[in-house]
Amino acid sequence: SSGINAEWPLRPGSSTSPEKNAAAVLKDFDEQLQKYKYMELNLLQRKKRLRAQVPDIEKTLEIVKHMLKKNEEFQTHFMLSDQVHALATVPPTEKVFLWLGANVMLEYTIDEAIALLTKNLNTATVNADQLEDDLGYLSNQITTMEVNMARVYNWDFKRRKAAADK
Repeated sequence: SSGINAEWPLRPGSSTSPEKNAAAVLKDFDEQLQKYKYMELNLLQRKKRLRAQVPDIEKTLEIVKHMLKKNEEFQTHFMLSDQVHALATVPPTEKVFLWLGANVMLEYTIDEAIALLTKNLNTATVNADQLEDDLGYLSNQITTMEVNMARVYNWDFKRRKAAADK
């Protein structure tokens, strides 16, 4: 005995023919591969959103720190809508309003705003790093699944060819 099981791709407990089992195993592998690719797509979308958030958080944090440091009146342009900006004079202030998302804006002291923005920036950075790790893992799983599918297909092809040559 060579130690190689001629019925290798058979599912445990299965008593059907190798042809049906190879097809079933390939179908199962393909379903798992599609799940991995779907998960990869979702993670890539989350990564894209995070990459867009980080510069916005950094810019907002920089502005709030500038307000804390200067504590004097300054002029700035702010966006009214996508194509409309206005010139504004900002008086010295101890409070700022931050958009939290979902059409929610809250008032914070400058120190609270800096703490919140710093925490959000750190969280976004950690999440981006974790997403990179998850994407690497998924990439390995996808490659492994594709290799396994090729092996089962080749095994089945050789088995069918040997049966046809008999």
